[in-house]
Amino acid sequence: MPHHPLGAVVCALVAALLFAVAAVAQQRAAAAVPEEQSLVGALVRSPRWWAGIGGDAGGYAMQVAALALGAVLLVQPILVSALVFALPLSARLNGRRVGARSWAAALALVGALVCFLLVGNPSEGDSTAPLRDWVVPLAILLGAVGGAVVLALGTADGGRRALLFGAAGGALYGLAAALTSYVTDLFEHGLGHVLGSWQTWALIASGLLGVYFQQRAFQAGTLTASLPAITIAEPLAAAFLGLTVLDENLRTNGFGVVITAIAVLVMCATAIQLSRAQAAA
Repeated sequence: MPHHPLGAVVCALVAALLFAVAAVAQQRAAAAVPEEQSLVGALVRSPRWWAGIGGDAGGYAMQVAALALGAVLLVQPILVSALVFALPLSARLNGRRVGARSWAAALALVGALVCFLLVGNPSEGDSTAPLRDWVVPLAILLGAVGGAVVLALGTADGGRRALLFGAAGGALYGLAAALTSYVTDLFEHGLGHVLGSWQTWALIASGLLGVYFQQRAFQAGTLTASLPAITIAEPLAAAFLGLTVLDENLRTNGFGVVITAIAVLVMCATAIQLSRAQAAA
């Protein structure tokens, strides 16, 4: 499919909106489950959680469309804007107002995102990278995910456990995003090619594990720790794979690199602030 950056941006923004609705619903459902109770069993009986899953499904469908039209480095940072949508929604559902500092952070996030896209100008890559190109980056990413899970299981601190599970889930979502474009292209060649590709099963596994770790993070109750970790880990993991495996890059140099780096730092800082504000709402 030919690349259309503007179409990718529009689809990614719609995906961000749907992911925001889903996150608010799932947070409220998972946080209500006591630690001693079965998380999966409680969630499958929750209509609110299923509504969130519906939002996630719609968001992922739009993300697939966005990735078909543009690069991972273009699409994934835009999904951070889900925080801008989720903050007022969460506040409204809880009968609270969004403060001036939160709105300022939202505007700063949007400005940094626009700066990243315009100055960084992410390029399209090659989604058909062979397995040998995946081995080392994938081992690094999965090693980091495994380490986070082991540390999460070994700590009794709820906030730290939420942060670590959230980071693991977010990183797996980033992996799923990096695999999505290749897998969707396989459907042009028939179901046999789809089922016979290791990328398909890696996509399914990373998506399911990502959802599970995300719910574990929400269950810990400290959303001010879990949500920033999920939000930041996903685009960082996707960008890492885009740069190291998919041959994507930022079409800028010199002063533009400095501006792009500053924009990324601002995006991370404002995402953390908005995540904490959403959790408080």
